[in-house]
Amino acid sequence: MTQLTGRPILGAPGELGARPVLSALLAGVRTALLGLSVVTVPVLGLWVVTPFADDGATGALRLASALWLLGHGAPVLRGPAGVPLSVAPLGLGLLAVGQLYRAAGRVAARGVGRPVGRGGVPAVWAGYCAVACAVVAQCAGAGEFRARVVADLAVVALVAGAAVAAGARRPGAAPVGVEALERALAGLPERVRPTGGAPVVRVAALAAGAGLLAVGGLVVAVAAVLTAVGGGAGSAVFSGGPAAVAGVLLLALVLLPNTVLWGAAYALGPGFAVGAGTLVSPVRTALGPVPEFPLFALLPEPGAGGWRLAVCALPALAGVVPGLLLGRAASADGGLRVGGRASGPVRPGAPWPVAATVVAALASGLLVGGAAAGLGWLAGGALGAGRMAELGPVPWWTAPAAAGWVAVVSAPVAVLTRSRALRAAAGGPDRSWRSGVRLAPGALAVTARRGALLLRARAYGLVTRLAGAPGVPKAEEAPKAQEAPKTPDALKAPGAPGGPAR
Repeated sequence: MTQLTGRPILGAPGELGARPVLSALLAGVRTALLGLSVVTVPVLGLWVVTPFADDGATGALRLASALWLLGHGAPVLRGPAGVPLSVAPLGLGLLAVGQLYRAAGRVAARGVGRPVGRGGVPAVWAGYCAVACAVVAQCAGAGEFRARVVADLAVVALVAGAAVAAGARRPGAAPVGVEALERALAGLPERVRPTGGAPVVRVAALAAGAGLLAVGGLVVAVAAVLTAVGGGAGSAVFSGGPAAVAGVLLLALVLLPNTVLWGAAYALGPGFAVGAGTLVSPVRTALGPVPEFPLFALLPEPGAGGWRLAVCALPALAGVVPGLLLGRAASADGGLRVGGRASGPVRPGAPWPVAATVVAALASGLLVGGAAAGLGWLAGGALGAGRMAELGPVPWWTAPAAAGWVAVVSAPVAVLTRSRALRAAAGGPDRSWRSGVRLAPGALAVTARRGALLLRARAYGLVTRLAGAPGVPKAEEAPKAQEAPKTPDALKAPGAPGGPAR
């Protein structure tokens, strides 16, 4: 009896190698069910409080399943005609990816140092996909919303696999994409290579992306205030009773990340579409009939941009912080000390050349452009057939605009920040902004004054030659004047004996 009570019975299955995998499998199932409940509970609650619901509980569950699949980016079909519906509510997608990331991280941390724990992370993915199979099967039959079995399962499995792989990375590993970026920068010539700058370029790109998202949020907030003050359209949706109002507000909440991305695309310049042949941008707004929805009520009035063109200055602010980060990293030097500590706050090593600093700014802009293309594609999609088959930003327009704004603003800011940091690290403004080489005190001022005087003298000589001023020999007469013989009278001063008369 003593041996039975003293032995850790709960640890016995783990020694056989079965319990860790089973626990990870259940963790994946629990993660999927938690995300599904976030959608199902509000939908069922709205169905209960609706006095005259057109469908039963089965239809409400089908709607919840369709929303869960759409949150992963999996398209569904709507209505008897099979109208495609592919606008992904990114709020639900972020929730699912965040839960999978945390679950995979916990399972990977428990399996550190255990040979039997290698299958734990794939088990999380398998448990999540098992719930996805059940959801697709429940939504595959005849009904208002129908799932496309193969396509939906493939999309959910891909999203879940990416989230699990990112969450299961070993502690201390390089962030995602840093190694590939480092290899790409290593292939550049030495004079334009930002050595060891891949982590800094990644952080600068993240800062620029966060700035653009903040710009999009600001645009949406201002549009909401202007719409509320002006009594914009879209108020008809609030006349359907408390259940309808609650449903519309919940849908607007899960679509809020999409709206922020649309606002960022608007501020960047290319704008977005709300139907085929439409355009919403600061330059021009061309709209047709739009559905009655509160978020569509925030759209500007059709016509020329006018004062709305001022919003294009906001993305420039998003490039300032990346420029400051890259400039401080470019000036980092372990030998430069101020007050007993290193002045280079981000990266140890020798200062980057100016060309390398500009290349780092361009690289961060390219990263932001790639992310803008992907997020713009995810934020749009189809809301129906025909005209409403085109919705959201155009990725191949938004990506160059985002990359260009970030690169054009961050490059000069980074160069100026690098120059100021090098001068401050040397104890004053006595270092060259180009290479960081120490200058003699006052040498820069003397060189500038000498160059200015020389330029002034050359300009004066050129003007007098062109004007033909008296006393200035022309170019063709100068040799003759030099070859003329000098008479004795010419050598005598005026008024001297034998000299010319005054």
